Amino acid sequence: MKIKLINPNTTARMTDTMDSCARAAAAVGTGIVAATSTMGPPSIESWYDESLALPGLLAEVASGERDGVDGYVIACFGDPGLFAARELARGPVVGIAEAAMHAASVIAPSFSVVTTLARTTGMAWHLAERYGMKRFCRSVRACDVAVLDLDQPGSAARRLIVDECRRALDEDGADAIVLGCAGMVDLVRAIEDEIGAPVVEGVTAAVKWVEALVSLGLGTAKRGEYARPLAKRYDGPLADFSPREA
Repeated sequence: MKIKLINPNTTARMTDTMDSCARAAAAVGTGIVAATSTMGPPSIESWYDESLALPGLLAEVASGERDGVDGYVIACFGDPGLFAARELARGPVVGIAEAAMHAASVIAPSFSVVTTLARTTGMAWHLAERYGMKRFCRSVRACDVAVLDLDQPGSAARRLIVDECRRALDEDGADAIVLGCAGMVDLVRAIEDEIGAPVVEGVTAAVKWVEALVSLGLGTAKRGEYARPLAKRYDGPLADFSPREA
């Protein structure tokens, strides 16, 4: 089985960290192909960033289809381009927010999301509503740390994240924590040890979900909304993305 993990931003060091954690979680026989987008923003922290990340993300899905990839993980908590990627892919495509929220709802009666910048909290609420998870989600809290500062030496990021996790448990009544950024993938165990509650991050959860779907022989439906994009000519800089007949 071959799973492609796509980082929709252009920061390769984030991809490397996610790749390491995904490989550790993957079953024997599962190959992880980690890819960094070659175009777009270095971090995704707004709707604008997300929109401009989509061409690079979809190019990686199209490349995966040519290479015979079995399934995909979209490794950004905004789950950018999830539905568009499903139109292109034969196999399952799972977003990390989708995977993390569903996993948290199974292991706990409620959860809170702890994310990076305050401006992205609305995006997390939007996803919770989209996935039917709003009734489980007690709060979305921001630690106001920029994505690219998460792994900087000397950064106070980990302490700020832990503090928000504790507030979510103590003040909001959450029973588990969902980490709202792919850049937090390697912090799970340390945070869990400090707060004494389950902590879920979506990269590894999505890898295991894709593994299960592929093992069950389940791919993406090709009727209706997830059918291949209609063949047509695109113009300007996006001409190379013009859909063609399958």
